[in-house]
Amino acid sequence: MILYYSGTGNSRYAASVLSSQSGDALVSMNDIMRQRITDPYAARYSFRSDRPFVFVSPTYCWRVPRIVEQFIRDSRFEGCRDAYFYLTCGSGTGAAAKYAEELCRDMELNFMGLSSVKMPENYITLFKAPSYDEAQGMIRAAVSQLESAGRFISAGKPISDPNESTGALAALSKLPPLFYRLFVNDRKFTATEECTGCGRCEKLCPLANISLEDGRPVWHGNCTQCMACIGACPQNAIEFGSRAKGKRRYYLSPAGVQRRG
Repeated sequence: MILYYSGTGNSRYAASVLSSQSGDALVSMNDIMRQRITDPYAARYSFRSDRPFVFVSPTYCWRVPRIVEQFIRDSRFEGCRDAYFYLTCGSGTGAAAKYAEELCRDMELNFMGLSSVKMPENYITLFKAPSYDEAQGMIRAAVSQLESAGRFISAGKPISDPNESTGALAALSKLPPLFYRLFVNDRKFTATEECTGCGRCEKLCPLANISLEDGRPVWHGNCTQCMACIGACPQNAIEFGSRAKGKRRYYLSPAGVQRRG
């Protein structure tokens, strides 16, 4: 079973390629996260599989995203006890494998390894997104790595991370508590006059953190900065203070990379 969380589509794409090789079912963590938030009576989720559990997500602050870790801790896993982690990243993954292994130990899962693949940058509040052609090239280059990982998982073999950081860079994985507290918030998100009130940002937010009020998006303080809203807006009408002004947006839908910006 492949459980994936994705903001701008990179990890959804990675999960689909892994599934094509392993034959495992795809489960969207985004959908379940939204249900847990919007339904206070939602039961704790149980997942049963006779095949390994594969968790696919972006890399946030050089680790598995906090909301994915919490999702795993809030769930039950029955059947096979083997667990793989596969991350998408822009550069490196810090010491993400170490913390994923600790999580598995806490959940009494058998850690089978963490691997990653570089995909187009989407964190445009700090970095630049690639051009359409550059993004397409990166995605094509990622396919062979994803297919190889899928075959390893299908065969029950351990995987390792080609993008794991070493030395001082590995220490970055210790920073998430501070990084989340100081920087990960929605206070600077705004919609410009180009906003048409289409509601796409509201529908895509994995934490149900956006609502439309008088036809305009409002953020409610429970943001993980997945960049789905700012990346997928068809009008490029969402800004984050001045950090994204004039920058290219990136969003990978099931139909492909959006040609915007």
